[in-house]
Amino acid sequence: MDDLEDDTTVFSTLKSFKNFITRPDRSLSEAGPAYGRSDLQKLYTQRLEMEEAAERIHSHTNLLQLTQEKQQMELSHKRARIELEKAAHLSSRDLQREVDRNQDLLTRIRRLEDREADRQRLEEQNNILEMRLERHNLQGDYDPVKTKVIHFRLNPTSVAKQQRAEEVEQLREECQRLRDRLRTLQAEGTMATDDASFSIPPSQEVLDLRKQMESAELKNQRLKEVFQKKIQEFRTACYVLTGYQIDITMENQYRLTSVYAERMEDCLLFKANGPVGSGSMQLLETDFSRTLTEMVDLHLFHQKSIPAFLSAVTLDLFSRQTII
Repeated sequence: MDDLEDDTTVFSTLKSFKNFITRPDRSLSEAGPAYGRSDLQKLYTQRLEMEEAAERIHSHTNLLQLTQEKQQMELSHKRARIELEKAAHLSSRDLQREVDRNQDLLTRIRRLEDREADRQRLEEQNNILEMRLERHNLQGDYDPVKTKVIHFRLNPTSVAKQQRAEEVEQLREECQRLRDRLRTLQAEGTMATDDASFSIPPSQEVLDLRKQMESAELKNQRLKEVFQKKIQEFRTACYVLTGYQIDITMENQYRLTSVYAERMEDCLLFKANGPVGSGSMQLLETDFSRTLTEMVDLHLFHQKSIPAFLSAVTLDLFSRQTII
């Protein structure tokens, strides 16, 4: 409102000044020579004053225009600053949302990685447990909850073993009884003298006892031969089925020689830690076992499986002899 009043005042002054300038010129032209020097001097002075006033008004007008332009520029700058601040606020809010979203994604990724690591660890433990279970199953163990073992009341193998043991025990007792009786008869039929001793010819009973003893010893010999034959058949079957010849070098120590061995010296030595039925075996170091470091680390130390180790050695030796 103040700017509008100032503009109105300036325009009114300019209009009055214009009328004033126009009016003296007409008076001078009409009066002509009626004015004197003093009047001309006054008119000239008034004209100068009017020009100065006009100059001041013009300067004031320019100042007002500059002030108005400055105010408009400040208003434009203020509006632009407000728009920029608003845009910056929106950008900052969007950026914060994006940062929060990225942080949430990173948290989810870490959780997924942790779950994947747990899954892999559980899978490895499951594989180890399955290998242990398989090893126990190969050793004859079973789960009584899932597996039901049925035993024959009259198991032929058990009956045969029991009959053989009873027969051997009876033969031993009979041999011992015959030896004792023979010694008794020999002691009763022998007479000692000062110079020499002479024996009474054996009686028929003694001869019968000797025959029975010889028959019992013959049966024992035949049983030994049968046992030796069965043992040899069992060793041959193990050699054909497993690919390893098993020899007992000393007590609780076994030498395994593969059917695919390149040299006779290439063998493995195992020593039983405790009773053989406990299944605890230890691999002894040999020249051949030193060449199987990777298999020993994997199958014996990590997987703890002697059958897997022997199978891997068999496959390795077989691949060396196979021509592709």
